[in-house]
Amino acid sequence: MIIGLVTAVAASACYGTGSVLQAVGSRRSARREIEAGSTTATTTYGGPSLSSTAKAAVTWEFMLGTVLDAAGFGLGALAARLLPLFLSQTVISANLVITALLGIKLLGVRLNRLEWLSIAVVCAALVLLAGAAGHEGGGRTPISAHWWLLTISVLLIVGGFLAVRLLGAKAAILAGLLSGLGFGAVGVGVRVLNGVRPFDPVALLTDPALYAVTVGGLGGMYLHTVALQIGSVNGATAALVVGETVVPGLVGVVWLGDASRPGYSWAALVGFVLAVAGAVAVARFGAAEQAVGQAARPEEILDSP
Repeated sequence: MIIGLVTAVAASACYGTGSVLQAVGSRRSARREIEAGSTTATTTYGGPSLSSTAKAAVTWEFMLGTVLDAAGFGLGALAARLLPLFLSQTVISANLVITALLGIKLLGVRLNRLEWLSIAVVCAALVLLAGAAGHEGGGRTPISAHWWLLTISVLLIVGGFLAVRLLGAKAAILAGLLSGLGFGAVGVGVRVLNGVRPFDPVALLTDPALYAVTVGGLGGMYLHTVALQIGSVNGATAALVVGETVVPGLVGVVWLGDASRPGYSWAALVGFVLAVAGAVAVARFGAAEQAVGQAARPEEILDSP
């Protein structure tokens, strides 16, 4: 349990730091395209073009953020095998707190009292969850369920891709939500993977769950990147939190047999609800949207003492 918690916290730190760095890189790239008078940065409907996303992805901030995301991905996958999903996914989703705190320096975000209170609620809820969590369930599921997981993962990512192309900035929150559901599919897929223990490369490579993890992970990163380009970093990440925690947590309890300690079900439920509500509140309270939009130029922020 302790190793799993440390792993989940480390994954959360990597994801939170990576999100802010990716946001800085995305905004720097978008500003450069505007200054250069680019006419290919967006689609007809206002969504970011593939070339615009590619240019954002080669900024040093974005690349470093991607490395941290990759590290968080690996750590999160390990945590999903060591902890109940309602605990591992909730701890990882607390990266929004780290995003908000780092955003004060790198994105010029200003947090008000309600946001600070929300951060405190998230921290308290995570302590409550950790104390209430019991054993993680098994990962033995019929192979048909693995195919369903892959199918759902593909539909989520393709649906998100089409939404941002057709709706533009209006799809920012939806893209964040679908990216979170993609990451949630990663947590579920990692738990049910065949060929991991004992290691069997043939069973692993022929398991549809492995490809559900790949699609959900890569697609989720892409949709989150786009959401950062077209919307608020806090708003997009808040939607991600909901998708990444609620559905996988329920799947873990109902389908995989995750459980709380005997007599502590109420504490697990309260902690789960408070953690998700607090994380979303961090993103929605206050004037963070305006602060991000009016932040100093990234060059000035990064060069300031």
